[in-house]
Amino acid sequence: MDTNELYPIGDVARRTGLSVSAVRYYADAGVVTPAAVTPAGHRLYDVSAIARLELVRTLRDLDAGLDEIRRVLAGEATLRALATTHLALLERQEARLRGRRAVLSAIVRQDTTAEQVTLMHKLVGMPDEERERLIDEFWTEVTTGWEPPERMVRWWRAARPELPESPTAAQLEAWIALAELVRDPEVRQAVRRELRDACTTGAGPVMMSSPMLDTLEAATPAGRAAMDAARDRVPPDSPRARAVADGWIGWLSGVFATPDSPGRPDTPEFRLEAAGHMRQAAEWDHALPDPRGPFDRYMALVAAVNNGPPEPFPFEWLAEALHASALPPP
Repeated sequence: MDTNELYPIGDVARRTGLSVSAVRYYADAGVVTPAAVTPAGHRLYDVSAIARLELVRTLRDLDAGLDEIRRVLAGEATLRALATTHLALLERQEARLRGRRAVLSAIVRQDTTAEQVTLMHKLVGMPDEERERLIDEFWTEVTTGWEPPERMVRWWRAARPELPESPTAAQLEAWIALAELVRDPEVRQAVRRELRDACTTGAGPVMMSSPMLDTLEAATPAGRAAMDAARDRVPPDSPRARAVADGWIGWLSGVFATPDSPGRPDTPEFRLEAAGHMRQAAEWDHALPDPRGPFDRYMALVAAVNNGPPEPFPFEWLAEALHASALPPP
């Protein structure tokens, strides 16, 4: 394109992708005026004007207003400032659209009444403090009227939904489902019964006793090391895997310790036995139904709101690492 040449409005329209009427409109509005007008009244545009019209089209596609565009072209405002303003507006629009999508998706999935639609819309726009209060009320009712271990109550309450500032539609849908779940009186009572029975019947009192909880908490470093190694795809017969197996056996042998006995000795047989227990645990974990109960449903929805399922424990990997560590080195 010749920088000294003047182009008729038809050529300008073709080069910019604007209609002839749009080019005239921007000229009449004082946004981009022609470089010259022929005696017959035909408008002519130079290369600079064409470039400005191309920018106008781009900014209009981004929903910029004419006054904003005039300020940018006149040098009174920067493109960066204009983009910052419009980006903020776009993000708010996206948030509203995600909320609407979440509500509509929930309506499609279930037979929803008008009252429920109103409730879901309120849930999507619920402030952080109201979400916190709703979860606190849920756990207060679930743990009132019986005496759950205080440490377990802290753990239950710590599993909370944390909806980000810009949640995805899937996170909003999970939050709607979670909020409806915890508001349901029958669900609250079902979770209360489930946790009470788990803590007070069968092996519950032993498993929830302070010594046992101390023992389980002591397993955290060894368990975390196993999860990290499995996530990193560490070979079960590698030196790192053996170190993980050593840490697990170090913890496990202490589980059997008493004031009169140091616990189980670290032998190849003990490691093979531990590997077998890990395989049994893996089979049991895979056999559990899904969803497994109202409490598990709560935890699954919390994980969905927080944008990720809870990381499963690598029973199979640890079984292989324990088995490999029981064998003599090659």
